[in-house]
Amino acid sequence: MKLSTKGKYGLRALVDLAVNSGEEAVSINSIAQRQDISEGYLEQLMAKLKKAGIVVSTRGARGGYTLAKPADEIWVGDVLRALEGSIEPVDCPGIEGACTDADSCVTKTLWKRINDGVNMIVDQMSLQSLIEEGMHERKVQHG
Repeated sequence: MKLSTKGKYGLRALVDLAVNSGEEAVSINSIAQRQDISEGYLEQLMAKLKKAGIVVSTRGARGGYTLAKPADEIWVGDVLRALEGSIEPVDCPGIEGACTDADSCVTKTLWKRINDGVNMIVDQMSLQSLIEEGMHERKVQHG
């Protein structure tokens, strides 16, 4: 599986939002500047995240975006699926039984394990744990 910029930039934007929001909404402009993402593209990503119930938008002079729930209740897998669609690295119709060779295919078990493994990892990692791991990495790198 190779994530597109939707998944990569969307996660970066959500981490930025979680770190910088506090009690107030964060503007698209400020996230775009900090993350070096175009405002137009970021708007598209945030619209998908809003539709998925991951962020909430606020209009007006103090408008912008906030997380719809705490960062420890937002799963990376849900974010990636909202932005990318399916995140399974192997498209194998035999896994669902829709393949004419499914009964004799020796690799479908491997593909299922790979897909299950990827889904398990992203479904067990919250946005908060991603933030904490990133902060830990910075401390280790900068002593």
